[in-house]
Amino acid sequence: MFSHLERPRSPLTSARQIRADVGATYIAHGFIGWLFAATAPVAIILAVGVRGGLDEAALASWIFGVFFINGVITALFSWLYRQPLAFFWTIPGTVLVGAALNHLSFPQVIGAYYATGALMIVLGATGWVRPAMRAIPMPIVMGMVAGVFLRFGVDLVKALHSDFAIAAPMVGVWLLLNARRDIGHYIPPIIGALLVGAIAAAALGRFDTSALGHFGLVRPMVQAPDWSWAAMTELVIPLAVTVLVVQNGQGYAVLGAAGHEAPVDSITVACGVGSLLGAVVGSVSTCLAGPTNAILVSAGERDRHYIAGLATGLISIAFGLMAPTLTRLMLIAPKAYIAVLAGLAMLRVLQSAFVASFKERFSLGALVAFIVTVADLALFNIGAAFWGLIAGLLTSWILERADFRAIRFAD
Repeated sequence: MFSHLERPRSPLTSARQIRADVGATYIAHGFIGWLFAATAPVAIILAVGVRGGLDEAALASWIFGVFFINGVITALFSWLYRQPLAFFWTIPGTVLVGAALNHLSFPQVIGAYYATGALMIVLGATGWVRPAMRAIPMPIVMGMVAGVFLRFGVDLVKALHSDFAIAAPMVGVWLLLNARRDIGHYIPPIIGALLVGAIAAAALGRFDTSALGHFGLVRPMVQAPDWSWAAMTELVIPLAVTVLVVQNGQGYAVLGAAGHEAPVDSITVACGVGSLLGAVVGSVSTCLAGPTNAILVSAGERDRHYIAGLATGLISIAFGLMAPTLTRLMLIAPKAYIAVLAGLAMLRVLQSAFVASFKERFSLGALVAFIVTVADLALFNIGAAFWGLIAGLLTSWILERADFRAIRFAD
């Protein structure tokens, strides 16, 4: 069953070779790759978790899982395959979970995490992942993703209206650093927004400093699953799609453009294993991180990029152990601060989702998937994202058959 898995590079990279390949450029890019994940994507976890009614301990355990467990997988795979393979968590999957928590319990969501992890292991181990990725047209998937992400853009605008003093400087700095690439190269726009927002909130006395004295290492919460057919139907397929098609697809494209040949089946199995382990502590499904891997391969020699992957993995392991500190610091921030960070992080992704949805084929199916998802109406206790996918596929199957034939012909 596991014969399809790609073998690691032989011989394995020795400690001597690692020492010879280490360089400041690769360590710096590994740190920046980790820092990207530790800022706005974490804000997205906190935003959906708080809205879904999770307490601070559950959120800290979730953050521990996505950093510690995925950090171990990142360091291991970067070493085994001698290329940067950064694993984190599915951002669109996180948003799906946030919507599901409005009508599902967290233990029911945990049960869906386990099922999603098992599904990905089967797909990777049997070699079915590539056909499975081609079965659902990407424009329809991205129409659903755009519908899920739209709320973050709307919340960004609402934050500007409700808390202008904090939100406006963050947006202003983000725009400036994006416009001035010479400066933005050294200070990533989202990091600039994070720092300026923190300064503005502190200057306005908007941080609850009474919570700052309680620091400590993580005490992960073991989360017991509740097996619910409603949760399985609503979440398993959409979560797997966000991992295998949306997130991993980006990662493969980024690595391929840099001259790396990603081990697709082995990565899929690793995502499944990471998802199972993460589910134990309440973490959303593991994926190959497209934006982080783009940072890791953005400079230096191709054969030494794996050092950046190792650095990201090791920093993530250490950071995961300090998850309660991060969670508490973020939770004492004003709500507008989290909303703006999450919204700015989603803008480019939302833009890409719209472009991918309506650029060429399946545009009507993508539009239907988007509209149904935005409507956010559950049916049979199953959330709108699932029905968005179904409605988009049915629409394209009835009205855009030529697009399906074109895909078959291209294959």
